[in-house]
Amino acid sequence: MLILGIESSCDDCSLAIVEDGRRIVAHTVASQVELHRPYDGVVPELASRAHTELILPTYRETLKRAGLEPAALDGVAVTSRPGLSGSLVVGVSFAKALAYGLDIPLIGIDHILAHLYAPQLAEPIEYPFLGVLVSGGHTLICKVQDFDDIEVLGTTIDDACGEAFDKVAKHLGLGYPGGVVIDRLARLGNAEAFRFPVPSLHKGDHRYDVSYSGLKTAVVNQLDQFHTPGFEKSHENIAAAFEKAAVDMLVSRVLRAAKDTGLSCIVAGGGVAANTYFRSRLAEAPRGRHKPAPGAGVSEYTVVFPPLELCTDNGAMVAGIGYQHIIRGDRSGLDLEVSSRVPRFRHAYP
Repeated sequence: MLILGIESSCDDCSLAIVEDGRRIVAHTVASQVELHRPYDGVVPELASRAHTELILPTYRETLKRAGLEPAALDGVAVTSRPGLSGSLVVGVSFAKALAYGLDIPLIGIDHILAHLYAPQLAEPIEYPFLGVLVSGGHTLICKVQDFDDIEVLGTTIDDACGEAFDKVAKHLGLGYPGGVVIDRLARLGNAEAFRFPVPSLHKGDHRYDVSYSGLKTAVVNQLDQFHTPGFEKSHENIAAAFEKAAVDMLVSRVLRAAKDTGLSCIVAGGGVAANTYFRSRLAEAPRGRHKPAPGAGVSEYTVVFPPLELCTDNGAMVAGIGYQHIIRGDRSGLDLEVSSRVPRFRHAYP
């Protein structure tokens, strides 16, 4: 079964064709980075207008790369939430027209669940597992029971991790996209040059939550206060120290959740999952040094990352999870609406 996936929730216009929910037949991304670079961030109005220009040629290019005619498609999956409303409308409208014209099933996809499915396109992963979604808009630690069934354990109480990366980069004038620039600079810096504070959210319902507002404020407004004497106040050193504080905070919560739940497989997704330090830090998760929770019996973890091209927003993850919905019989009507809001997932700590 060949499913076309359409992703237009933010600034990337991406379409992909995936066979049987696993094999990527063709994948095309029309980036808007150069369009938004002068503004050091995504401008929603510009993004939606660009999507209207890019989506048809991107669709045609995807079919060309796959060597297929439109009639070969068995279904259309499209991101319908959450995201920028104007950008989502372009993708959903295109998907509706395509599904109607080809008389094939249409299914609206949750962007968050799609990111957690992305690693399945590289290798089969058995459920349940511990999911970690880290992007510019979301930071989430959850039990993933099935492709469309998650229980949230922890999240950010303020800024998303990727958002903090972007805001720090913008303040320092490092360029756009901020996360990529900080990753590159951090490899050249010394994380010991600054000792940035990390909030202690470890009690009760907040034991798996993270907070990036204070860390961001420390970098932007209190840099001298956390400077280590004898080290240069270079952008490279700031980037390295900020990155270490941001990532270490999240990884500590992830390992705590793995220990407490007894889940031995940790699966990461989202744009920040492409960060070099995050990948190495989580991949080096302590093995045998964490005592398992009573009855859990887990002393080491398997860590799975999607390929770099599937960390950022992409149509392949949408097509992959769309297949799972369609073979189960799920369908969306032509009245499918978009939503900018994150859906109300089941929380372990309401």
